[in-house]
Amino acid sequence: MDNTTRMISLLGKLRKQMNGAVAESMASHDQKYGLNYGVSIATIREIVASESKDYDFAKYLYRQQVRELRLAACHLAEPQRVDISEFPFWSRGIANAELAEELAFALLSKIYDINSLMGIWSTECNEMVAYAALMAASRNERTTSEVAFVAVEKAVKANPSSHYIAMGVVALLCYVASRDKSVRVGIPVLFERIDDCATKRYILDELSWRLDYL
Repeated sequence: MDNTTRMISLLGKLRKQMNGAVAESMASHDQKYGLNYGVSIATIREIVASESKDYDFAKYLYRQQVRELRLAACHLAEPQRVDISEFPFWSRGIANAELAEELAFALLSKIYDINSLMGIWSTECNEMVAYAALMAASRNERTTSEVAFVAVEKAVKANPSSHYIAMGVVALLCYVASRDKSVRVGIPVLFERIDDCATKRYILDELSWRLDYL
């Protein structure tokens, strides 16, 4: 079965679960795609769970201007195939927070070279790309606290008024702090190097209580 035939089959399964009201609501909240059938994330995950992993097919789906297909692609790509040469392909498709989060959760959180991804994507002024990297690193067992600190500093400086970057930074710092208690000592020093901005203020407010629950 070629990619086009396989895509049509998958799309048929997804369209059976379409919800126009959800699609309309998402559009009003700037979660825009070329086509959007309003299928829930949980349903998309359930449908693609029966599909075999296929990196080339996943890339084919990711190029389509259909929300459900692009989200499905995040689950069908094999993490071991995502190296530094593949980073540009995946970053170009990150159009909104929903896709950034699903890409981070389903694929990027499992790749081997997460530290390189953080180093490259954290400098992006496209907040969604940097957000995806931060969220992926907050789940990846190969994330190192040293690279995480550098990525945090770069991401905040590149996006000084981003609520999404702030959320990603909080998730990442809580993750590395949960694995290495000495990280807490370095956090105040890290933020002394960052100029005051809306992103920094939100992060510090959140960390002031989140770290107490680790």
